[in-house]
Amino acid sequence: MNGECESRYPVTLPGEVPSAPLLKPADRVLVPFTADDAAGHRVCPMSWGQKEIWQAMINQRNWLPMGGTKPLPAGTTLQDVAEELRYLVSRFPSMRTRLHYEGDAWPLQELFDSGEIALEVFDADAAGPAETASAVEAQYRNTDYNFAEDWPVRMAVVRQDGEPAYMVAIMCHLVGDGVGVEFMLRDVAVLSTEPQTGLQQVDQAEWQASPAGLRQSAGALRYWEKILRTIPPRPLPDSADPRSPRHWRAEYDSPALRRVLPVLAERTGASASSVLLAMYSVALARITGINPVVSRTIVSNRFRPGLATPVCQIAQGGICALDVAGLTFDEAVDRAQRDTITMFKYAYFDPEQVTALFQQVSQERGPDLNISCFVNDRRGPDLRSPNAANAESGAIAAGQPAEDGEPTESVFRWLPARDIPVERLFIHFDDTAIGIMITVCADTHFLSPAHMEALARGMEAVVLEAEYDPAAPTRVETAAAHV
Repeated sequence: MNGECESRYPVTLPGEVPSAPLLKPADRVLVPFTADDAAGHRVCPMSWGQKEIWQAMINQRNWLPMGGTKPLPAGTTLQDVAEELRYLVSRFPSMRTRLHYEGDAWPLQELFDSGEIALEVFDADAAGPAETASAVEAQYRNTDYNFAEDWPVRMAVVRQDGEPAYMVAIMCHLVGDGVGVEFMLRDVAVLSTEPQTGLQQVDQAEWQASPAGLRQSAGALRYWEKILRTIPPRPLPDSADPRSPRHWRAEYDSPALRRVLPVLAERTGASASSVLLAMYSVALARITGINPVVSRTIVSNRFRPGLATPVCQIAQGGICALDVAGLTFDEAVDRAQRDTITMFKYAYFDPEQVTALFQQVSQERGPDLNISCFVNDRRGPDLRSPNAANAESGAIAAGQPAEDGEPTESVFRWLPARDIPVERLFIHFDDTAIGIMITVCADTHFLSPAHMEALARGMEAVVLEAEYDPAAPTRVETAAAHV
């Protein structure tokens, strides 16, 4: 299969910042591999999780690379790194899976039971091994990826004076979601030989085609159709300040949010993720005047039988429409918690069928129908209880000195704007050294830079308003416009 295959689906996608390769390896070590399992060489439909991330790649027009660089301990040999690469592709089926194209149909997944993969070797230039490794990483991320011919991992060694100094590993997002990658890294750290458990992606595809899988997807479709037929057709208005490049990103690191989040979760009895969803919904409704707030919330699906530990892509974007008008914030959190439970139930579905359903409903409701506002909570486990200092003193007001020199000031910064498309709005929540990072990625044709910053700061403001006041109102009007 090659990049000239005639298909309405792309065989090749660019990287994050498409560019020509600049560095040439000094050597390429071919690493043969053989599967640790007995799955064999198989061609079958993609799993639902694979289809989900595949659609995101198509929409965003890049292959969503992930990974990075790491320094190697002294004494590491080239053979040591080659063996780690062999371990990766032998142990994890997703690391030896390519896509298989047949005409205009959705691509299939092709699992290989053996093969050969290249480990590239670069010599450090005058800038040093760390800088060379960063340049190799950028090159790997930015070079086009061919889904039918390339293996899902690109790995390199950077040598200094002939000795391995750094390793670079960049993977296609089809390899796995965040939780799956964590399990992969855990196994790689100790080169575990324990048998893998759970349903691998080819097994998932088999279950999804079974009567039980078809019932699950059919139930999800009914839920999705109800949402699609009743939500405001547009989650965001037209921007008053469209920019070029049109896709902007910002980060807001909030110590206050990390402090207050467990307090509100404890008080409401809800998960911290539900508090975050309510916080986001209230802040966005205040800015746009659009309510209910429609969000595609990323659901891990790891709570489902057989899906806890496989190293593959399982997460999917559920959908909910959270009405936050005329409530207290605590009531909005309670509603978010209840709506989230339902959303989780129906966040396991065939994306191909949901895409067809969306196209059908949008033909009936009009071309403005859109659901491209995403929320992705990537933090660690929920912190259910406030720490001792908060329990005794209530909390520390934003901007006031914290005990033990802890920072309290939130930090906002813009990231480089670009013309690489994202969804109309994508919110990430991550743990940081000082707080919780809110990353806002938006299309400025729908959310202006000023509104992006207002949304980031407004989310923090929502929880600070509610911190001491269980009756704090959302201040979202019941008659909010549907536009």
